[in-house]
Amino acid sequence: MKVTSVNEETNLDIDPAGSKSLDEVNGSIEVPKGAGFWRTLAAYTGPGVLIAVGYMDPGNWITSIAGGAQYKYSLLAVILISSLIAMLLQAMSSKLGIVTGKDLAQLTREHTSKGMGIFLWVITELAIMATDVAEIIGSAIAIKLLFNIPLIVGIVITTADVLILLLLMKLGFRKIEAIVATLVGVILLVFAYEVLLSNPSISGIMNGYIPSDKIITNHSMLYLSLGIIGATVMPHNLYLGSSVSQTRKIDRSDREGVAKAVKFSTIDSNIQLFIAFIVNSLLLILGAALFFGTDSSLGRFVDLFNALSNHQIVGAIASPMLSMLFAVALLSSGQSSTITGTLSGQIIMEGFIRLKMPLWAQRLLTRLISVTPVLAFAIYYHGDEAKIENLLTFSQVFLSIALPFAVVPLVIFTSSKKLMGEFKNHAWVKYSAWTSTIVLIALNVYLILQTVGVFS
Repeated sequence: MKVTSVNEETNLDIDPAGSKSLDEVNGSIEVPKGAGFWRTLAAYTGPGVLIAVGYMDPGNWITSIAGGAQYKYSLLAVILISSLIAMLLQAMSSKLGIVTGKDLAQLTREHTSKGMGIFLWVITELAIMATDVAEIIGSAIAIKLLFNIPLIVGIVITTADVLILLLLMKLGFRKIEAIVATLVGVILLVFAYEVLLSNPSISGIMNGYIPSDKIITNHSMLYLSLGIIGATVMPHNLYLGSSVSQTRKIDRSDREGVAKAVKFSTIDSNIQLFIAFIVNSLLLILGAALFFGTDSSLGRFVDLFNALSNHQIVGAIASPMLSMLFAVALLSSGQSSTITGTLSGQIIMEGFIRLKMPLWAQRLLTRLISVTPVLAFAIYYHGDEAKIENLLTFSQVFLSIALPFAVVPLVIFTSSKKLMGEFKNHAWVKYSAWTSTIVLIALNVYLILQTVGVFS
């Protein structure tokens, strides 16, 4: 029987009898009461790391590095704008989960019919598959580059991520946050070191963050800019953010406690997304400092790997160590992203179709759904890396199609007085969110039309 309590001040509907998002870790982490700022922030730090990895996954790498190689530092402004939009949407996503006690998938399902719920689940599941394509391919190629293991075998190995995740879940959600944070740290350090060696232009970097009208007037620059923006905000991160923000134990009948949770979760999210912004900037700066003005092809991960050890391309700093560090960072990115992708798959499956099955079976199913098309493609093309990496282009199309189905409900729900009470979006947040949403949808539609050749 559904028991609903309503907090008079915040007008929040709470359903204690309903299933919780990521039930096994929901509210599992205690937060200190009456503690100082830094101790409280430390308790809330973690979910933002899981969100941030989606903004520095292997799917963004080639686009960012190619942007630097083709247009030097000019597209740093695009990375900055994309990051600001991501911060806005992810803060709203975290707030939604904290205030309502439900994730975006659950709320979307509750406010739609059964048929529409199934339709939205299919669209979102395709988005999860599309997201995982980059992570699986990136991890498998990194394994091949590091250990000379065939690509198909590497793809199969990535399936074992689900077993690692199950083990970590038993050890506590904090362990998952710590592992992912470590992997993010590896990525950050590797590219900071490689950029330092590349001796970039500091004045060029600073000027690059200032938007230029060339981004609009230059067709090829505009297309690459749209690719960077379109690949930045991904649907699964909005579902994930609304769920992992609930891992901290709070009393939703306590208005001050909810406000504090929203505040510190937003700070955590913004800090981690700032780190993702730094990583993406480093990728573009590396492309600009090492590859701008060269004739080298940077269309694939293996091209980048080989270029970093080629003296004719990157000069005196070229070395096998730089290539190996690149592969280590690629593996770290792929592994951290697949962990969060599997969590997102569970959130979406439970939220939309309310599937009840053993945890290990559920996680294995969501992982296999993502791995199967990549593995089938790899077997069909006999492990041809070039053809397999072409899947990345098609994956962005799926993400573009699915994005409005996540962003629009998020803005509607977080702007609702009935659902959010006093925590609904302020006017400036609401209008900024709608503006960002309309721009994102327009850009993604444009990307889709470009992909099918309408504007070619």
